[in-house]
Amino acid sequence: MNTIETISESKCFGGTQGFYRHASAVCNGPMRFAVFTPPQATSDKVPVLYYLSGLTCTEENFTVKAGAQRIAAELGLMLVVSDTSPRNTGIAGEAEDEHFGAGAGFYLDATQAPWSRHFNMYSYVTKELPGLIGEHFPADMQREGIFGHSMGGHGALTIALKNPTRYRSLSAFAPISAPSRFGSGPAAFARYLGEDREAWKRYDACELVAQQRFPGTILVDQGDADPLIGGLRPDLFEAACKAARQPLNLRMQRGYNHNYFFVSTFVEDHLRHHAAALLP
Repeated sequence: MNTIETISESKCFGGTQGFYRHASAVCNGPMRFAVFTPPQATSDKVPVLYYLSGLTCTEENFTVKAGAQRIAAELGLMLVVSDTSPRNTGIAGEAEDEHFGAGAGFYLDATQAPWSRHFNMYSYVTKELPGLIGEHFPADMQREGIFGHSMGGHGALTIALKNPTRYRSLSAFAPISAPSRFGSGPAAFARYLGEDREAWKRYDACELVAQQRFPGTILVDQGDADPLIGGLRPDLFEAACKAARQPLNLRMQRGYNHNYFFVSTFVEDHLRHHAAALLP
């Protein structure tokens, strides 16, 4: 059995909001995550919805700021929120750049030393963390969905497009849509994956959707007042989905920024989008 340490658990909307820690074999060090278990889980296993956070965030940002637990409790969805990277790995300079290293794992498996020993967030999110959830929580692992914000939106899109038969639902808030070409992606990809740009495409939603469609409609919300929109490029993802005939509901939200005021405003829509695919 893979053991986990309970950091804290609190009653929340009839369910339980918990924070946990464990020794990660994939990331070669301690990792933290949060789980909201809805009240319905006292009588039956419930669907699992993974949330991936953005640059500089931890498992706490969405859990504390988004206000998602009320709707998750109503719908009967388990919310699982991972940290955004391993931390305190001993790698020199790992916390010096907010766009790379600690807090900026980009949900990929690094291939370049020294990062490849610890920064394996793709395998963590798709393999190790789900294994823990299935083992320790009343989760129905046949009903999984995934969503995220910014760097985490990038992670959700790429992970679901790589695993289209596994995740039943997919959405994103202001995702980094073309990280191999824009935003903070190229600089991070070069250090994590090396200079071969073909390798970068394996973690780029615009490239992936051209190869493999997601079986459902992808919901994306983007604030039109987001100062980072030039690096996020929702227009390129929209064009890529159109070319691939991928169903996409891209909603440009007038006046909204890139922050958790934006996320909290539309999180209920996203939870109901996922519930439509995850619930009987």
